[in-house]
Amino acid sequence: MIERFAYISIVLHMLRDHRGFFIGIALAGLALRLFFLIYFPVVTDDSRVYMDLATNWLQHGVYGQTDSGQVVPGDTRLPGYPAFLAAIFGVFGTGKIRAVLVMQILADLTTCLLIADLARRISSRRWAGRVGFLLAALCPFLASYAAAVLSETVEIFFTALALDCAVAARGRMNAGAEVVCGEAVSARRRSGAGLWAATGAAIGACILVRPDGGILLAAAGLYLVILIWRCRADRDRVRFILLAGVTVSVFALGPLVPWTIRNFKTLHRFQPLAPRYATDADEVDPRGFNRWVSTWMEDYTSVEEIYWNVPGDKIDATKLPARALDTAKDETLALIAEYNETQQLTPELDARFREIAAENIQAHPLRCYIELPLLRVADMWLRPRTELLPADPRWWQFNDEPWGSAAAVSYGLLNLLYAGAAALALIRGRGELRYAGLLAGFLLLRSAFLGTVENPEPRYMLECYPVVIALAAAAVCGLFAGGKAAGARGMKLR
Repeated sequence: MIERFAYISIVLHMLRDHRGFFIGIALAGLALRLFFLIYFPVVTDDSRVYMDLATNWLQHGVYGQTDSGQVVPGDTRLPGYPAFLAAIFGVFGTGKIRAVLVMQILADLTTCLLIADLARRISSRRWAGRVGFLLAALCPFLASYAAAVLSETVEIFFTALALDCAVAARGRMNAGAEVVCGEAVSARRRSGAGLWAATGAAIGACILVRPDGGILLAAAGLYLVILIWRCRADRDRVRFILLAGVTVSVFALGPLVPWTIRNFKTLHRFQPLAPRYATDADEVDPRGFNRWVSTWMEDYTSVEEIYWNVPGDKIDATKLPARALDTAKDETLALIAEYNETQQLTPELDARFREIAAENIQAHPLRCYIELPLLRVADMWLRPRTELLPADPRWWQFNDEPWGSAAAVSYGLLNLLYAGAAALALIRGRGELRYAGLLAGFLLLRSAFLGTVENPEPRYMLECYPVVIALAAAAVCGLFAGGKAAGARGMKLR
């Protein structure tokens, strides 16, 4: 209890000492999010699926979607975000989308505080927390998703919470003997057991919202394994680190147990997460089509123009890049024409897409396994994050949407500044950054995982933004501190 109280009191101390700054920036961040809520609220097909799950769960006690007037139990989505929606619908009324968006705005502003605390903990600069809060509160990429009925805002909140708790726990392990609130800290408290448990619980919440939240668990596990190797001569520290690993794993994976049991009892299959392509048992699992897509897709433009059309809409072969047709052009065009007749992906058509994918891979193995995954990761990192705005995905063509193109260029430059500052902190922050291995490991593991995903959507990288912003804050502080130091040296020389 003392450990958790000390953690909260440090955050409150930061807010109290700079009350005016945090209130002013919070109001600016709130205004930015209300702007998106008023002018660019977003409800997608995914949003309707989540709301249907939440409504049925709340009203009928069945976790499933409505099909022909009946609620059919399912497991196509993990229950984290539908539970969030169901809680809001239970208080404000079913289908109250504006209430959902307001609660997401509040959650997002809380995320900004967590990012500020993370920046404060990893940087040796005393004002890194304030810079981190400024960069997070005024980040339009986070703000725009707060006005969308999608799981990103909730997932980012728990990601920031998990990372902040992990860094706080790591700091406690480094502290050695100390006194907190007038009491000597025991060995158990010095191990940061409570904070590691909070880390695991936050990771568990991430996984329940989106299955890729498990990357956080992998990053934490890898970091702890490296710590064990580095401290292998110190048995006490190794014991503390092993305890941390077990604690995080138990609290992270524990919430999946009820979900797995429910799926086995209700749906009669072992499913601890959710189907990769969010398909029901009676739907075609589009592995062949997705395999074919992975042999040529490199950017988000093709996701909007091709990937999202299947099934239910035609494939416009003229929008395929040349590399999609450079191996089996005639067979590919014939297959697309056959699909376009019914716009349904049957098992037979899916198998034929798989055959063409095999031909493409055999002809271009390096392109399919190395070049395209790297290009997809680069696209997710560097593309202007305007997917929720009415901007053309081919923004670089500057056609008949000057406002959209201008917004895309502005967003692209801003995204480069955030990512560039974070990279600068990792490159130049030696000796000034604490626990950079945990943060860099998470970025690398998530990027590597997303390289295996055939549909490169920029939103998949938003979970990295708590780390990006915290590192960017450290870089900004370092640059200003460096400038002041240089100025002081110049005065002495004169």
